[in-house]
Amino acid sequence: MVRRRGLSPTRLMSLLLPVLAFCFALAVAAPPASSQTGLPNTASKERTSVDLELVLAVDVSLSIDAGEARLQRDGYVAAFRDPQVLEAIKGGILGRIAVTYFEWANSAHNHLVVGWTLIDSPRAAEAFAVSLAQRRPGPAHYTSISGAIDFGATLFRDNGFDGTRQVIDVSGDGPNNWGDLVVHARDRAVAQGLTINGLPILDEGPGPFGRYNIPNLDLYYRDCVIGGPAAFIVVAENFDAFASAIRRKLILEIAGRTPDDVPAGQATGPRLQLAQYGQAEARESPPCDIGEQLLRARNEDF
Repeated sequence: MVRRRGLSPTRLMSLLLPVLAFCFALAVAAPPASSQTGLPNTASKERTSVDLELVLAVDVSLSIDAGEARLQRDGYVAAFRDPQVLEAIKGGILGRIAVTYFEWANSAHNHLVVGWTLIDSPRAAEAFAVSLAQRRPGPAHYTSISGAIDFGATLFRDNGFDGTRQVIDVSGDGPNNWGDLVVHARDRAVAQGLTINGLPILDEGPGPFGRYNIPNLDLYYRDCVIGGPAAFIVVAENFDAFASAIRRKLILEIAGRTPDDVPAGQATGPRLQLAQYGQAEARESPPCDIGEQLLRARNEDF
C-alpha cells in the first residue's frame, strides 16, 4: 500500500511564487484612476459629461490694436468672474461646462491660449480667468474666420468631454479675407453637428487697417458666419462695449438660450438682436466674399 504525502510548505511556496509575481505585475501595469474628481481619465478613455463644450475663438488680427486686444482678453477674464455667468453654469442640468480659448488671425495663426478646462465651481472659473490674464495677446496679419472655424472644430476631437451642446464662439471686427471662404468652413462645422455663434465688434476706427472695416458687419456675421442649431449673434457697439457683450453672450450660450428668448423689456446693454436697430432704415447685407474683394482691390492698388 502506497501512502500519498501532501506538498511540503517549501514545495507549495515554490509553486505559488510565479502566480503571485504575475498578479503583482498586472496590478503595477494597470492605469491608475483619475486623481482629480471631475477630470476626464484619458488613460481609460472615459469622457466627462457636461452641459456645454465651448470653444472661444478671438480675433487678434492687425485691425485690432494692442489696447483693443487687451480689452477683449480682459472682457473674458471679467466674464468668468461674473456671478451671473457662474449662476448660469450652476443652473445647467449637470452644473458644469468645458471651455477652451484660442486667438486667431490668418489661417496659419491659431494660438491656443488655454486648453480644455472643466468649470464646475467658482474656484475652477477663477483658475480659468487667471490663466487668461497671465498670457499676452499676439497679433498677426490678415483675417481668416474660416481658418478659425476649421481649427475650432478640430478641438472637439478626443477632448475628454461629452457635451449636450458643442459651440464655437467667434468674435472679431472684420470680414474674412484669407484662406477658404467663410461659408465653406461654416458649412463644414454645421455638418459636424456644431453651432457657431458670433460676436461682431462694430469698429470703424481710422487706423491703418480701417480700409477693411465694413458697414453692417452684424449682417455679415448673421448671413455668412453663424450656423447650426439655435445659432445667434450679440453685437458689441465698439471695443469698450465688448466686456458687457461677451458677458451677456456667455450667459445665453451656457443657458442654451438665444436673444429671441429674452423679453423685450429686459433687452438692455449691448444690442442683442438685429431688430433692435430699428426698422426705419433699410440695411443691405454685405456679400460673403466682401473681405476677399477688399483685399484684391488693395493688392491691385500696388
